This record gives sequence, C-alpha cells and structure tokens, in this order.
Amino acid sequence: MTKLGSLLVALALAGGYSMSHAQVSAQDGVLVGPNGMTLYVFDKDMAGSGKSVCNGPCATNWPPLAATAAPGGDGYSLIQRDDGTKQVAYKGKPLYYWSKDSKPGDKTGDGVNNVWHTATP
Repeated sequence: MTKLGSLLVALALAGGYSMSHAQVSAQDGVLVGPNGMTLYVFDKDMAGSGKSVCNGPCATNWPPLAATAAPGGDGYSLIQRDDGTKQVAYKGKPLYYWSKDSKPGDKTGDGVNNVWHTATP
C-alpha cells in the first residue's frame, strides 16, 4: 500500500476522512451514480428545500443516492432525509435511482407518472 493509501485508511479509521463520497458523472446526457445507473429527480421535491418528499414505499421504488459526503464539483450538496440518512442533491434537487432499471444505461424511470425525470448535468 502506498503512503497516501495508508494515510487515508488511518484517517478513515480515526473518523477524519469519509470514504463514502458518492461519485456522480455524466454519461449519454444524464447523471449516473457510482454503479453506472441512471439518476432521477422528482418534481415534487422543492429545489433548495433540503428535504426529500419521497419516503417510505416511494423510497423503496426510488432509492435515494446516499452518501456521507457530497461529490466534488459545482452544484452538489447533501440533504438530510426523514430517516436521518444523507442523500446527494444536484442543484438543490435530491437524486434517486429507479428500482426497475436493471443495467447501466437504462432510463426506464424517465417520465414515470409525469413527475420523475432523468437528472441532467
């Protein structure tokens, strides 16, 4: 292990560094999570409110992109969910996966109930 790697592990164990940064990137015009799966936004979430209105059964179908630290880059932040966990937001809108997408590149959640849309950079 490199000296930097050893230092990061030591800091993580000491609680001084979070290794749970969610890596978000743009692919084919949409934002994707660290697993390469498409991310979505929900029209009922108010940008900048710091809240998600998708909880309970909604969050089972639309799992939040959870992290303990926001991704680097402009526009990313964290919100606190009702259950106390942290969720990544982009431009103030919480980000979600769609449970029915089965592989990277799927965008089957776009347009669901006219309130779910792919998150775009």
